[in-house]
Amino acid sequence: MAISFPWDSPRDSPGDNKAPAPPLPELLADAAPPRKPRGRRPLPLAGLAPSAPAAGTGWRYHHLTISGPAEAVDAFAAAARGAGVTPWRLDFEMLEEDIFHLAAAQPAARRNLTIAGCRILARQFRERVEHRQGRAVALVGRGQGCPFDLHALLPVPDAVLDLGPTHPEALAWLAAHWGVTDRLRQVARLKRPKPGRRLPSGARVIGYGFFTADETPTAAVATLAARWPALHFRLQPRRLD
Repeated sequence: MAISFPWDSPRDSPGDNKAPAPPLPELLADAAPPRKPRGRRPLPLAGLAPSAPAAGTGWRYHHLTISGPAEAVDAFAAAARGAGVTPWRLDFEMLEEDIFHLAAAQPAARRNLTIAGCRILARQFRERVEHRQGRAVALVGRGQGCPFDLHALLPVPDAVLDLGPTHPEALAWLAAHWGVTDRLRQVARLKRPKPGRRLPSGARVIGYGFFTADETPTAAVATLAARWPALHFRLQPRRLD
């Protein structure tokens, strides 16, 4: 979900950009989806180590297929379901102050708000984010709307959640354990997943499609493959140009 402020000019509107603007991390649970990818088909990775993405390329689309004995596949599918929310502990008071100072620092000719108006804007922004984050966090452990939820499979420790989604140590943990520094977006089950190999009798395949912000969840897939040795994981990224 793109955020527009009163001092933004029409030319600065997020809707005018050709590339989709990434939503605020974890602040709004129903952030706007990135555009549907076009172009070349994704190429399979050699093992689980993709080439490093070029900086600033934006959203990336992935296919992840998991195949193996039917019972193991079904068990994984059940374990992978979750709310699709990372329950970060946010400092809403600091958020309000940041928004206030950002608004008040704008030149008077641009902001069209008094200082008192900037304070009201910041408070309303905080209340909206606090309400929506509370609703999203309440789904963790109960909601099943996301078919492939990294926090359900590889939970972020409480000590890391306390740091918040932008803290350097939190980002380092995500990069090391998930391979991405934000949750997956627009996760969906694939209707006709392709395992990439001939399946033996009694085997099954499931697949997921999802977007990430210029990253590939190689670390997460490698850990899951080690924890589920009966299953074969195949990750296919596509860079959106």
